[in-house]
Order: sequence, then structure tokens, then C-alpha cells
Amino acid sequence: MGNSTTASVPGERPRWLLVAALLAGNVALALGPWAVRLADSGPVAAGFWRLFLALPFLAMLARANNERLGGIARPTLMLVLVAGVVFALDLASWHIGIEATRLGNATLFGNSGSLVLMIWGFVMWRRLPRGTEWLAMIAAVAGAVILMGNSLEISRETLVGDLFCLLAGLFYAGYLLILQRARAGLGSWSLLTWSSLAGAPILLGMAVLRGEPIWPTDWTPLIALFVLSQLIGQGLLVFSLKHFAPLIIGLALLTQPAVAALSGWFAFGETIGPVDILGMALLGTALVLARNSKANPVGPEPAE
Repeated sequence: MGNSTTASVPGERPRWLLVAALLAGNVALALGPWAVRLADSGPVAAGFWRLFLALPFLAMLARANNERLGGIARPTLMLVLVAGVVFALDLASWHIGIEATRLGNATLFGNSGSLVLMIWGFVMWRRLPRGTEWLAMIAAVAGAVILMGNSLEISRETLVGDLFCLLAGLFYAGYLLILQRARAGLGSWSLLTWSSLAGAPILLGMAVLRGEPIWPTDWTPLIALFVLSQLIGQGLLVFSLKHFAPLIIGLALLTQPAVAALSGWFAFGETIGPVDILGMALLGTALVLARNSKANPVGPEPAE
């Protein structure tokens, strides 16, 4: 048993820096839906460009950090390729949902997989949540619901989009869980290079089958999408998988509604009231409580 869910291997980066990396990755990912909406390619095609445009940069970052791109053990490589396929399904579902529902709905349902991660963490540890872990989960869910309460609206017009975003959240949880096993022996950038290489052709094929416009006339939203979501967001999140348990990763994903609320206030003048501030405070409290949880870090496997 580790001393805390946020414990890292001795000699590694300071704890606060790891937490900052995890949160920064979620901030970058939370800004992705705006770029998808602005892109004049199809939504699934936007997912293809997100992965394809990032590939050379991911490979260069892997080389610059002395991470191997070849000579990877077959079982590890197969896990990463499967993760890439699941991630492609996640992006396709989410991007279709973003086009068909409100951004508030898309942000909340797209992160529904965070609950799966939290539950899976306790399945791995073969026990129920204890003390502050219950409080952390309740505070996180309550904070996310409060933040999205004003913008979340279920209707016949948005139901299909909501369901696509909910499906995307489940795919995303599967993607992260698959990567946790591969992440222990593979660098973040190498892992992202191979998973993006596996996912890009699938997204392109799906976009063609859907009859979407592939080639954009304005590259700015797609450049913002691949830089924010794939390089910064996914890069920091995959880096964090080695250092945090599923409970912490799941709670951190729920901070994205707070980012959505703040970006709406900054970019579109959407009002943030006392209730919204309470929601953000609950999410922050949840992460503080979870850091004190007496749970295994991600690294060691649970006993069989």
C-alpha cells in the first residue's frame, strides 16, 4: 500500500508539480469543444486532424525525451494500439455529440467516464471507499452538477447528442484504463504517438463514410484543437497516469466543467454567480480530500 494516492516514486518531480500537470491537462482538454464547434470540417474529420497533425510533433517530443518508438514489447504495443482504436471511437462519439447538443451537456456527459474510473479504482483495490474518499466523490459530483446545472438541458432536440457524449465518456474511461497498464513501461510521448497513429485512420474512414467535408478552409480551429487537446491536454494527462490512481484521475476530469464555466464567462460574458463559485470550491475540496486517501498508487498492481 502506498502512503497516498498522489505518492510518486522517490526522486521524481515534486508532488505539487504532478498535481499541476494533471490539472493543466484537464484545462487544455476542456477548451477542445470550442475548437470543434468552430472547425469547418466535419466533426469526425476534426478528430482525424487532431491526431494526424499532432503525429510529427509527438514523434519529435518522444525523440527529444529519449523515448523509444521502436523495439516495444509486443504485448505493450498491442495495448497501446487497442487504446488508440478506443480513443478514436471516443473522439468520433464526442465530436458528433458536440455538434448535436449544448456545450454544457457535452462537457458534463463527455466526462461521465470519470465516475467509471473512480468505481474501477475501488474494484482494483477490492474495497469500498472510506472516510474522506466518500466525501471527495460526493463533493466532486455535486460540484460538477452545480456548475452544469444552468446549462444542462435535456430535450428531444439534444437527446441524440447527449447520448453520443455519454457514450464518448465511457469510451474515454476505457482508453485511460487500457493505457494505465502500458504507461508503466513506456514514455508519454511514445505512447501518444502510437495511439494517435492507430486512431487517425479510423477517424478518417468514419468521416468519409459519413460524407463529411474533410479538408477545411480555415485551419485555425484545427491547429488550436491539436495543440490544446492532443499535445498539451493528452500529453499531460497520459504523463499523469503513471503518478495517480483512477480515483484522482476521475476527480480531475470533473474539473473540466469548472473550466467550461470560466471560459464561458471570459469569452462569452456568461454570468458566474455564488452557486457556480460553490461548485468550483467543491471540486477543489474533492481533490484535496482525495490526496489524503490511503489508496494504492497506479504503479503497483493489486494482488490477484
